[in-house]
Amino acid sequence: MVSLTINGRQYAVDAELDTPLLFVLRDTLGLTGTKYGCGIAQCGACTVHLDGQATRSCQVPLESVGSQAVTTIEAIEQDAVGRKVVEAWVTLQVPQCGYCQSGQVMAATALLKQMPNPTDGDIAEAMTNLCRCGTYNAIAAAVRQAAA
Repeated sequence: MVSLTINGRQYAVDAELDTPLLFVLRDTLGLTGTKYGCGIAQCGACTVHLDGQATRSCQVPLESVGSQAVTTIEAIEQDAVGRKVVEAWVTLQVPQCGYCQSGQVMAATALLKQMPNPTDGDIAEAMTNLCRCGTYNAIAAAVRQAAA
């Protein structure tokens, strides 16, 4: 059994130690807001926060989580910055298909918590998650709005 703190709650998880955190979240705990995209940490659909750092959970083995606090999209609005990001996403109607958006919101929240007033260059550098619908301009606009 592995003990995890996810969204402020303690979980005892019975899974192989090399199981990616993504699958523990989705399949074991039923937290399906974090999405599977590519499985190789390139697309960002699986982004969660580990101790506040945006992390691609598909490549994080369960054993490496340790005592780090995990935050998923299900709890992001409990954070003041996360709430502002979600409000900007809704106001600007950022999603098209929406599949990547939980990862985008997690990446944007981590960026704004580390850098409350990012430049356009900072946003471009930090927001590396892929969006098949191409909503990059809307994503950047929402990050700017949430920073204001």
